[in-house]
Amino acid sequence: MEIRKQAPCPQVRTVHLAAFPTAEEADIVDRLDRDGDVLVSLVAEEAGEIVGHILFERVMIGDIPAASLAPMAVKPEWQRRGIGSALVRKGLEECRVIGERIVVVLGHADYYPRFGFSEELARPLEGFAAGPVWMAMELVPGALAGLHGKVLYPKAFFQTG
Repeated sequence: MEIRKQAPCPQVRTVHLAAFPTAEEADIVDRLDRDGDVLVSLVAEEAGEIVGHILFERVMIGDIPAASLAPMAVKPEWQRRGIGSALVRKGLEECRVIGERIVVVLGHADYYPRFGFSEELARPLEGFAAGPVWMAMELVPGALAGLHGKVLYPKAFFQTG
């Protein structure tokens, strides 16, 4: 399996359509790409087939830039093989390379903590949800110290079509 940079494209859309029950995530990816809000976009490729995708976009916490991991998808027949984990690790590495300091995610409480995401770090931040599914991580130690407020997502998350 190869993990590589890849801008959203029809094959990426196919991954999201296969992994989710509606087209909502695929549409968000398309709008983020159209609007220029993509920070990192990676695919997992196996034997020439794109089987997974992860995207990180720019969010703001007040005037502090941060990244958000959303969405991530792996085709159902390729799930539970470590592809999602490899995408998350490589995506976080790419975020560090481009100078990101903070990453937030709304996701499975049993999955994302293994990568360093923490519900506790996200408590001072207002996102789409609260509780164990709302998490943050510091790519630079102390980046969240004293930071609180609403996480502002790109308009792609609030549009339809």
